[in-house]
Amino acid sequence: MSKIRFKVTFKFHCLFPRMILLALLCVTLFSATGLLHAEPETQRAPNVILLMSDDQGWGDVGFNGHPHIHTPHLDEMAANGVIFTRFYAAAPLCSPTRASVMTGRFPHRTGIMAAHTAGLRVGETTIAEALKSRGYRTGFFGKWHMGWVKPEQLSSRGFYSPPWHHGFDASFATTSAVPTYDPTVTPEGWNQWGQKAGTPWKEGTAYVHDGEVVMDNLDGDDSRIIMDRVIPFVEENQDRPFFAVIWFHAPHEPVVAGPEDRALYAEFDDLTQHYLGSLTAMDREIGRLRKVLRDLNLERDTVLFFCSDNGPSSSLERKGAASSGPFRGTKHKMYEGGLLVPACAEWPGVIEPGTVTEVRSSTVDYFPTVAQLAGFSFSKNQNRPIDGIDLMPVIQGEVTSRELPMYFGYRRLFTEIDGQAVIDGDYKLLKEAKANPSIRLYNLASDPYEENDLSEEYPEKFAEMLRQLQAIDEEAAASRDGRDYRY
Repeated sequence: MSKIRFKVTFKFHCLFPRMILLALLCVTLFSATGLLHAEPETQRAPNVILLMSDDQGWGDVGFNGHPHIHTPHLDEMAANGVIFTRFYAAAPLCSPTRASVMTGRFPHRTGIMAAHTAGLRVGETTIAEALKSRGYRTGFFGKWHMGWVKPEQLSSRGFYSPPWHHGFDASFATTSAVPTYDPTVTPEGWNQWGQKAGTPWKEGTAYVHDGEVVMDNLDGDDSRIIMDRVIPFVEENQDRPFFAVIWFHAPHEPVVAGPEDRALYAEFDDLTQHYLGSLTAMDREIGRLRKVLRDLNLERDTVLFFCSDNGPSSSLERKGAASSGPFRGTKHKMYEGGLLVPACAEWPGVIEPGTVTEVRSSTVDYFPTVAQLAGFSFSKNQNRPIDGIDLMPVIQGEVTSRELPMYFGYRRLFTEIDGQAVIDGDYKLLKEAKANPSIRLYNLASDPYEENDLSEEYPEKFAEMLRQLQAIDEEAAASRDGRDYRY
């Protein structure tokens, strides 16, 4: 199938999310009647699970209309809950977005503005720390990428800042990317980042479990390897509220799928087989987790959120394996395709099945949403700016538009990269992430694919939003320079 036809297919499907949902609801086992409530039926605080893929494009999931991908569990999760059709990563690449999830703050506030350039500061208050103060047991599993996880690991960039420094009781973490299949071995055909095919991947094992380097049960699919550590955590904490962050490596490069998952896509080229196969493998593990929640009678006590950390790799999108759907741009780009990601949430008994929201939402919204569910609030001496909103009123239809602006950034000044964007209402001001960038203005309501620059047509609006972007950037600089931290 040609790339052009692939894009056109997505332009058709994204116009009809409710039609897709109706089809998905026909195969789900859950009733769609009488399930919307202001509060969960149970009196206990809800368990919270945050699922995130790595470099998965907006179009690379069944519930957003992909014509070929097999993601039945995510599709069922979306049909049984809510689809966010306009959900944004806080940055068009991994580490800054992850910081926004943990803190509810624009990445430029935290100082994590690109990959491998910093670590999460202990002065930040994370969701894990907030929920731990409310009696939750907390666990992290997967790709951390906000600082090194091995104390002896040295690098010219970044520093040691593992999950257990940020409120997590249990952890199974890697610093950054690993091959998505047989993750201890550099895969065939891979020769980047100083690695050679067939040699041990980096130090031979990238995983650290509760501070100890892991050597066992690391063969095969990486999503399965991660979930093997998640499920015991869930089982051990079934009688108390728990918070689990599960950040998969799939489908980040080196992207590799096992033979059974590749066979589902035999009509495509090898790269596409690996890419789509890795997502199907991840989806299977999400289904495994959902089954465990049902078997333990925890599904109605648990809210699951899913999203990607940014748009797809430009090289994979260019070769036709990955897709941003109909949107312009990819990872590392400030256009919608670099920022918009697939997203859904499920909470049986609370979120009405078949819900679709077009309200613009973001990874900065997880913190205030989860904090509200757990009953957490900052004390006066801990207070700091939070840039997100509570998503529950959005999900329940009480909020139909976003009042707070959304700010995005990606900065590597030594290479003259200072990409920024701000969305306020329907307008988006975009500064390209490259040397000698253009600054453009778009109306996302009439031009969701960013084809018509309005900067000359509406100079007053352009100037207004440019001032807004600069003001947010200055405000973020004050945060990261120490204003929000106690010493």
